[in-house]
Amino acid sequence: MKKSVLNHNLPLGLSNCTYQRRAMPICKGLRLAAAAFFMFVGGASADVTPLSVSQSASESEASDLPASGKASSTAIIEKTFTIESLGRERKVRIYLPPNYQQSQTRYPVIYMHDGQNLFDDKTSYAGEWHVDETLNKLSALHNLNVIVVGIDNGGEHRMNELSPWPHKRFGNAEGAQYLAFITNTVKPYIDNTYRTLTDAQNTAMIGSSMGGLMTHYAALKHPDIFGKAGIFSPSYWFSKDVFTFTDDAVIPNENRFFITVGGKEGESMVPYAIRMTEELTDKGLTKANLFSHVVENQEHNEAFWTDEFEQAVVWLFKR
Repeated sequence: MKKSVLNHNLPLGLSNCTYQRRAMPICKGLRLAAAAFFMFVGGASADVTPLSVSQSASESEASDLPASGKASSTAIIEKTFTIESLGRERKVRIYLPPNYQQSQTRYPVIYMHDGQNLFDDKTSYAGEWHVDETLNKLSALHNLNVIVVGIDNGGEHRMNELSPWPHKRFGNAEGAQYLAFITNTVKPYIDNTYRTLTDAQNTAMIGSSMGGLMTHYAALKHPDIFGKAGIFSPSYWFSKDVFTFTDDAVIPNENRFFITVGGKEGESMVPYAIRMTEELTDKGLTKANLFSHVVENQEHNEAFWTDEFEQAVVWLFKR
C-alpha cells in the first residue's frame, strides 16, 4: 500500500513524494517548507521524531571553529593496519580528549569513516570536519570527553569498502570485510591500548554519505558493539536491501540513531531518509532513541556535516 509522507506530519512540500515499502520513492516537484520545526540552540538538542526540518547552525556557532588546520592543543595519533581480508593497508587517526594524559578516566569511543577528512584540511578531500576543535570545545564547555578513531577511506576502493551490498554500477560489496576489520582488528587494538569504555552504550559510529550507509549497517549488524549511530546524508538509495535488512533487524531499546539530511541534497535523499525514519519508527523507536531531521538549504558536503557533528555527539551521549 502506498503511503504519502504528508500522513507523517512532514513539510507540506514533501506531500508529492510517495513510495511502496521496499520500493524507490517517487517525488514530483520536491520542495521543503520554509518554516523550521525546531532549532538546535546553545548545546541543547530537541527530541524530534519523525523527520522534521531544522535550521543550520548559526554563524556565531560556526565562528567558534578555525578556518583550517588541526586544533593547536591536540595531537592526532596515526597508526597503519592491514585489512587482511582485502590485502590493503589502512591508516587510522586517533583523537584523545584534552585531559586524557592528566587522568585515569575511561572514555567513550566514536569510530568514524573517511578519516582523512576529520582533523586536518591538508589531508581532506573537500574540507575537514573540525572534529578535534569541536570536541575540544565540548570538553571545555560541557565536560563531554570522547576518543575518536578515524579510519581512512580506501581511495578508489571507497565505494566498495563502504558497500554492504553489491551494486550493478559500482561492483562488488566489501562492506562486510571492512566492518570486520573495524570490529576484529581496530576496536580490540583501541580497547587494549587506550582507556576506553568498551560496552555498546559507550561505543558510537558516525559517517556520511556511503559512510552513513555503513554506519546504519554496522549499528544493525552489531547492536551489541555499536549502541549509537550518527548517520549523516545516508546513501539509502544505494540498495533496497537496506530496508529489508532494517525490517529484519532486532534493535535494543537503549540504542540510539541520529539521522540528518540536507534539504538541497537531491530529490532522492530526503524521501529515502523519510522512508527509513518511518521504518525505524514502525519498529518501535521513539524520540528517546531516534532523532531525525532535514536541514533546509544544506547540501551534500563537509561543511554541512561539520555543522551537524556537535549536535549529533551531544544527543547521542546525553544522559
